[in-house]
Amino acid sequence: QVQLTEFGGESLQPGGSLTLSCVASGVTYSTSCMGWVLQAPGKEREGVAAIDSDGTTRYSDFMKGRFRISLDTAKNTLYLQMNDLKTEDTAMYFCATGPAGCNALDAWGKGTQVIVSS
Repeated sequence: QVQLTEFGGESLQPGGSLTLSCVASGVTYSTSCMGWVLQAPGKEREGVAAIDSDGTTRYSDFMKGRFRISLDTAKNTLYLQMNDLKTEDTAMYFCATGPAGCNALDAWGKGTQVIVSS
């Protein structure tokens, strides 16, 4: 059974940096994609970044190089490093996993809240 637990969300000012962590269990990394999805208040969930089973990473255009996803399989932890945060980055951030190829995510964490405000 896959379990995902996110950590690291907090309130901070625009321009700041933050790293989110997701501790995973029950994931077979060689056949899985892992990713981060956000949900802003009143909006639909949207993908942020993903890392595929072969290490390939992909990012949503809106991040414009500000975010970086990484996976430490020895620690069973997925990270999202976020730099130059903007107020529009305020959202609940979810860790998720699915089959290799990153076409679908079928297991989710409960999320961690990031608030960017001056």
